[in-house]
Amino acid sequence: MLNEQQKYNIENILKSCLRDKFQHYKPESKVMPFHTRLLGNDRMALFSFIQSLNTSFGTAIFEPVAVALAQINFEVVERQKVVGAEISRDALALIDNIMRELKAAIRHPSRDNEIAAIRKVAQQGKMIRIKPTKADLYLKVKNGDLYFFDIKSAKPNKGEFEGFKRTLLEWTAVCLGENPEANIYSKIAIPYNPYEPEPYARRTMAGMLDLSKELIVAEEFWNFLGCGNVYNDLLDCFKRVGIELKQETDDYFARFNR
Repeated sequence: MLNEQQKYNIENILKSCLRDKFQHYKPESKVMPFHTRLLGNDRMALFSFIQSLNTSFGTAIFEPVAVALAQINFEVVERQKVVGAEISRDALALIDNIMRELKAAIRHPSRDNEIAAIRKVAQQGKMIRIKPTKADLYLKVKNGDLYFFDIKSAKPNKGEFEGFKRTLLEWTAVCLGENPEANIYSKIAIPYNPYEPEPYARRTMAGMLDLSKELIVAEEFWNFLGCGNVYNDLLDCFKRVGIELKQETDDYFARFNR
């Protein structure tokens, strides 16, 4: 369960995000005469607002909420962590080969096997500078284990999966290049399950990600950060803020009907 301080911190994050959005957001000036006459200016403004909020939900809400949950449970918690900028030539060649075989479906994703293979070559060959990549969320456990999360939308496009996989492999290679003995866990995090109560279904991920070890979804993600059963408490925080700010929200969108 969340303690009172965590609830307070999370709810303040949500209120600050929404109030900032109300203060600075301006709907796109699209003329949609049929839509507005049928549905009303306020509903069209709400539709535009939600679309805009969705694009920033990860950085404006999910990331700071994740930090608020994790900071009392992990030794180090950082947002937008630069993983590194150098990778060995041999590790890069290995990753290229893994990606080719996965795309050709002649290899099944196996996080354990891939890490073992990368560990052997992580310090072999010339070190090559690459464009630094950032993890949305970085955690370090007291025993030294490292966790890197790339927080994605609930329904990523099929064409994005290859990039996800390469990023996870490169994070592993960069870290093992610095410390070949490190224990690294890199994962794609999906904040909620849009298919609930059915299991998360994005079958096209199966050929690229090791779903049991490289994908973490909804309750599993938030409960991991909170080191306990905190998911329902977290949803309650969102609900309380929604109720508290209901009048402010109604007043904001009522302006568009004047």
